[in-house]
Amino acid sequence: MECNKDEAVRAKGIAEKKLLERDIIGAKKFALKAQSLFPKLDGLIIVVYIAHEKKINGETDYYGIFGVDQFADEEALKKQYKRKALSLHPDKNKSAGADEVFKILSQAWDVLSDKKKRSSYNLKINIRASNRQWFLFKCKEYN
Repeated sequence: MECNKDEAVRAKGIAEKKLLERDIIGAKKFALKAQSLFPKLDGLIIVVYIAHEKKINGETDYYGIFGVDQFADEEALKKQYKRKALSLHPDKNKSAGADEVFKILSQAWDVLSDKKKRSSYNLKINIRASNRQWFLFKCKEYN
């Protein structure tokens, strides 16, 4: 629906303005509104910022940046990277912060596209999770 697209573009503009003001919560609110109004709206840089801020056991959520889960195959990951890179590249996306978002995207791709780095990253996010679960289990055992 075109009327939703117009409203989504307006919400996207407000989200970007709030991002420049460092109002992350407000920016997230309007970015999510824009996405819900028109899911195919490209160039929402705030979505990458939000995923970048989310941590899994102290590590940046690289899978969240691409919108895939940890078990996504290389082809799905590559497809998401290309889609996001095309819409978020600073030459195409004139939104404020597009340079920084593209660097975040590139950093995530650097880790997840390399088998060794991805394996190491997966170990970091999973080992810490299992260590924490073991610790919580032991704490319950003693109480």
